[in-house]
Amino acid sequence: MIGPALAAAGAAWIGWAWLPHLLTAACAWRGPRSARRLALTFDDGPDPEWTPRVLDALGAAGVRATFFLVGERAQRAAGVVRRIAAEGHEVGSHSWSHRSLWLCGPRATVVEIRRAHECLGALAGAPPRHFRPPWGMVNAAMFPILRRVGERCVFWSIQPEGRRPVPAARQIAHVMDRARPGAIVDLHDAEGTPAAPARLLQALPPLLDGLRERGYGFATVAELLSADR
Repeated sequence: MIGPALAAAGAAWIGWAWLPHLLTAACAWRGPRSARRLALTFDDGPDPEWTPRVLDALGAAGVRATFFLVGERAQRAAGVVRRIAAEGHEVGSHSWSHRSLWLCGPRATVVEIRRAHECLGALAGAPPRHFRPPWGMVNAAMFPILRRVGERCVFWSIQPEGRRPVPAARQIAHVMDRARPGAIVDLHDAEGTPAAPARLLQALPPLLDGLRERGYGFATVAELLSADR
Protein backbone atom coordinates (compact mmCIF):
# COMPACT_ATOMS: atom_id res chain seq x y z
CA MET A 1 0.00 0.00 0.00
CA ILE A 2 1.03 3.60 -0.54
CA GLY A 3 1.97 5.24 2.73
CA PRO A 4 0.40 8.53 3.85
CA ALA A 5 3.61 10.48 3.34
CA LEU A 6 4.06 9.18 -0.20
CA ALA A 7 0.41 9.83 -1.00
CA ALA A 8 0.71 13.39 0.32
CA ALA A 9 3.86 13.95 -1.74
CA GLY A 10 2.09 12.65 -4.84
CA ALA A 11 -0.89 14.91 -4.26
CA ALA A 12 1.40 17.90 -3.78
CA TRP A 13 3.21 17.10 -7.02
CA ILE A 14 -0.05 16.84 -8.93
CA GLY A 15 -1.17 20.20 -7.58
CA TRP A 16 2.17 21.87 -8.24
CA ALA A 17 3.09 20.57 -11.70
CA TRP A 18 0.42 18.44 -13.34
CA LEU A 19 -2.78 20.39 -12.72
CA PRO A 20 -1.22 23.60 -14.09
CA HIS A 21 -0.50 21.67 -17.28
CA LEU A 22 -4.23 21.55 -17.88
CA LEU A 23 -3.92 25.27 -18.56
CA THR A 24 -1.18 24.93 -21.12
CA ALA A 25 -3.53 24.13 -23.97
CA ALA A 26 -4.78 27.69 -23.61
CA CYS A 27 -1.20 28.90 -24.06
CA ALA A 28 -0.66 27.27 -27.45
CA TRP A 29 -2.45 30.17 -29.06
CA ARG A 30 -2.83 30.56 -32.75
CA GLY A 31 -3.31 33.75 -34.61
CA PRO A 32 -6.42 34.44 -36.71
CA ARG A 33 -6.90 31.71 -39.27
CA SER A 34 -8.33 34.15 -41.77
CA ALA A 35 -4.88 35.71 -42.29
CA ARG A 36 -2.37 33.49 -44.08
CA ARG A 37 0.48 34.30 -41.70
CA LEU A 38 2.48 32.33 -39.18
CA ALA A 39 5.13 33.12 -36.57
CA LEU A 40 8.64 31.71 -36.54
CA THR A 41 10.08 31.52 -33.02
CA PHE A 42 13.60 30.67 -31.91
CA ASP A 43 14.40 29.22 -28.47
CA ASP A 44 17.43 28.84 -26.21
CA GLY A 45 19.62 31.72 -27.47
CA PRO A 46 21.22 34.03 -27.87
CA ASP A 47 24.19 32.10 -29.14
CA PRO A 48 27.11 34.40 -30.06
CA GLU A 49 27.97 32.30 -33.13
CA TRP A 50 24.68 30.95 -34.41
CA THR A 51 22.09 33.62 -33.60
CA PRO A 52 23.80 36.26 -35.80
CA ARG A 53 23.77 33.75 -38.66
CA VAL A 54 20.04 33.19 -38.14
CA LEU A 55 19.57 36.96 -38.16
CA ASP A 56 21.51 37.17 -41.43
CA ALA A 57 19.24 34.55 -43.01
CA LEU A 58 16.08 36.28 -41.78
CA GLY A 59 17.35 39.65 -42.94
CA ALA A 60 18.17 38.35 -46.39
CA ALA A 61 14.61 37.04 -46.66
CA GLY A 62 12.99 40.13 -45.14
CA VAL A 63 11.40 38.10 -42.34
CA ARG A 64 10.80 39.20 -38.76
CA ALA A 65 10.53 36.60 -36.01
CA THR A 66 10.40 36.15 -32.23
CA PHE A 67 13.39 35.07 -30.16
CA PHE A 68 12.70 33.50 -26.76
CA LEU A 69 15.97 34.27 -25.00
CA VAL A 70 17.56 32.83 -21.87
CA GLY A 71 18.45 35.69 -19.53
CA GLU A 72 21.92 34.58 -18.42
CA ARG A 73 22.90 33.86 -22.04
CA ALA A 74 21.55 37.26 -23.09
CA GLN A 75 23.66 38.93 -20.43
CA ARG A 76 26.78 37.34 -21.95
CA ALA A 77 25.77 38.25 -25.52
CA ALA A 78 24.25 41.69 -25.01
CA GLY A 79 25.22 42.91 -28.48
CA VAL A 80 23.29 40.07 -30.10
CA VAL A 81 20.17 40.96 -28.08
CA ARG A 82 20.46 44.58 -29.15
CA ARG A 83 20.80 43.51 -32.78
CA ILE A 84 17.69 41.31 -32.51
CA ALA A 85 15.67 44.27 -31.26
CA ALA A 86 17.24 46.78 -33.68
CA GLU A 87 16.33 44.62 -36.68
CA GLY A 88 12.66 44.58 -35.71
CA HIS A 89 12.40 41.12 -34.19
CA GLU A 90 10.51 40.47 -30.97
CA VAL A 91 12.44 39.58 -27.80
CA GLY A 92 10.59 37.09 -25.60
CA SER A 93 11.66 35.46 -22.35
CA HIS A 94 12.73 31.83 -21.98
CA SER A 95 13.54 32.18 -18.24
CA TRP A 96 16.78 33.20 -16.61
CA SER A 97 18.74 29.94 -16.62
CA HIS A 98 16.66 27.51 -18.71
CA ARG A 99 15.93 25.50 -15.59
CA SER A 100 12.81 23.34 -15.70
CA LEU A 101 10.04 24.97 -13.69
CA TRP A 102 9.17 21.49 -12.43
CA LEU A 103 12.38 21.73 -10.40
CA CYS A 104 11.67 25.24 -9.09
CA GLY A 105 9.81 26.16 -5.95
CA PRO A 106 7.74 29.35 -5.73
CA ARG A 107 10.69 31.62 -4.91
CA ALA A 108 12.93 30.14 -7.60
CA THR A 109 10.13 30.48 -10.14
CA VAL A 110 9.78 34.17 -9.36
CA VAL A 111 13.54 34.64 -9.73
CA GLU A 112 13.66 32.77 -13.06
CA ILE A 113 10.91 34.91 -14.56
CA ARG A 114 11.52 38.30 -12.98
CA ARG A 115 15.30 38.30 -13.43
CA ALA A 116 14.99 37.42 -17.12
CA HIS A 117 12.24 40.02 -17.55
CA GLU A 118 14.42 42.78 -16.13
CA CYS A 119 17.60 41.75 -17.98
CA LEU A 120 15.93 41.38 -21.38
CA GLY A 121 14.00 44.60 -20.97
CA ALA A 122 17.19 46.52 -20.23
CA LEU A 123 19.05 45.02 -23.20
CA ALA A 124 16.24 45.20 -25.77
CA GLY A 125 14.92 48.60 -24.74
CA ALA A 126 11.45 47.26 -23.90
CA PRO A 127 10.28 44.51 -21.52
CA PRO A 128 9.33 41.17 -23.05
CA ARG A 129 5.62 40.60 -23.56
CA HIS A 130 5.73 36.84 -24.01
CA PHE A 131 7.23 33.94 -22.07
CA ARG A 132 7.93 30.35 -23.11
CA PRO A 133 8.81 27.96 -20.26
CA PRO A 134 11.81 25.68 -20.88
CA TRP A 135 10.66 22.33 -22.30
CA GLY A 136 7.08 23.57 -21.94
CA MET A 137 7.06 22.63 -18.26
CA VAL A 138 5.01 24.84 -15.96
CA ASN A 139 4.14 25.01 -12.27
CA ALA A 140 1.49 26.64 -10.11
CA ALA A 141 3.64 29.72 -9.36
CA MET A 142 4.31 30.58 -13.00
CA PHE A 143 0.98 32.14 -13.96
CA PRO A 144 0.72 34.64 -11.05
CA ILE A 145 4.25 36.00 -11.57
CA LEU A 146 3.68 36.28 -15.32
CA ARG A 147 0.61 38.40 -14.64
CA ARG A 148 2.62 40.63 -12.32
CA VAL A 149 5.38 41.29 -14.85
CA GLY A 150 2.96 41.60 -17.77
CA GLU A 151 4.00 38.58 -19.81
CA ARG A 152 1.79 36.10 -21.62
CA CYS A 153 2.73 32.41 -21.77
CA VAL A 154 3.09 31.10 -25.32
CA PHE A 155 3.87 27.57 -26.47
CA TRP A 156 3.85 26.45 -30.10
CA SER A 157 1.73 24.57 -32.59
CA ILE A 158 4.57 23.14 -34.73
CA GLN A 159 7.90 21.83 -33.39
CA PRO A 160 10.07 20.16 -36.05
CA GLU A 161 12.86 19.25 -33.61
CA GLY A 162 12.60 18.71 -29.86
CA ARG A 163 14.94 16.72 -27.63
CA ARG A 164 16.22 14.44 -30.38
CA PRO A 165 18.16 15.47 -33.51
CA VAL A 166 16.09 15.68 -36.69
CA PRO A 167 17.75 16.11 -40.12
CA ALA A 168 17.11 19.43 -41.85
CA ALA A 169 15.12 17.86 -44.69
CA ARG A 170 12.75 16.18 -42.23
CA GLN A 171 12.33 19.43 -40.33
CA ILE A 172 11.32 21.22 -43.52
CA ALA A 173 8.84 18.49 -44.43
CA HIS A 174 7.39 18.51 -40.90
CA VAL A 175 6.70 22.24 -40.99
CA MET A 176 5.37 22.24 -44.54
CA ASP A 177 2.98 19.37 -43.79
CA ARG A 178 1.58 21.11 -40.69
CA ALA A 179 1.67 24.78 -41.71
CA ARG A 180 -1.68 26.48 -41.17
CA PRO A 181 -2.67 30.16 -40.92
CA GLY A 182 -1.88 31.39 -37.43
CA ALA A 183 0.63 28.63 -36.62
CA ILE A 184 3.52 29.22 -34.20
CA VAL A 185 6.67 27.34 -35.24
CA ASP A 186 9.25 26.44 -32.57
CA LEU A 187 12.88 26.40 -33.81
CA HIS A 188 16.21 26.48 -31.94
CA ASP A 189 19.14 28.83 -32.57
CA ALA A 190 21.28 27.53 -29.69
CA GLU A 191 22.52 24.08 -28.83
CA GLY A 192 20.14 22.27 -26.52
CA THR A 193 19.93 19.26 -28.80
CA PRO A 194 23.46 18.62 -30.16
CA ALA A 195 24.18 20.55 -33.40
CA ALA A 196 20.62 21.93 -33.52
CA PRO A 197 21.71 25.38 -34.83
CA ALA A 198 23.66 23.88 -37.71
CA ARG A 199 20.60 21.88 -38.81
CA LEU A 200 18.44 24.99 -38.41
CA LEU A 201 20.73 27.05 -40.65
CA GLN A 202 20.57 24.33 -43.28
CA ALA A 203 16.78 24.17 -43.11
CA LEU A 204 15.89 27.85 -42.74
CA PRO A 205 16.38 29.32 -46.27
CA PRO A 206 14.48 26.55 -48.11
CA LEU A 207 11.82 26.57 -45.39
CA LEU A 208 11.23 30.30 -45.82
CA ASP A 209 11.11 29.91 -49.60
CA GLY A 210 8.71 26.97 -49.38
CA LEU A 211 6.30 28.73 -47.05
CA ARG A 212 6.28 31.83 -49.23
CA GLU A 213 5.60 29.72 -52.31
CA ARG A 214 2.49 28.47 -50.50
CA GLY A 215 1.38 32.01 -49.89
CA TYR A 216 2.39 32.43 -46.25
CA GLY A 217 3.60 35.66 -44.71
CA PHE A 218 5.46 36.00 -41.43
CA ALA A 219 4.75 37.88 -38.21
CA THR A 220 6.14 38.16 -34.72
CA VAL A 221 4.18 36.46 -31.95
CA ALA A 222 3.03 39.86 -30.70
CA GLU A 223 1.71 40.78 -34.15
CA LEU A 224 0.08 37.40 -34.66
CA LEU A 225 -1.71 37.29 -31.31
CA SER A 226 -2.66 40.97 -31.18
CA ALA A 227 -4.61 40.48 -34.38
CA ASP A 228 -6.63 37.77 -32.61
CA ARG A 229 -7.85 40.01 -29.78
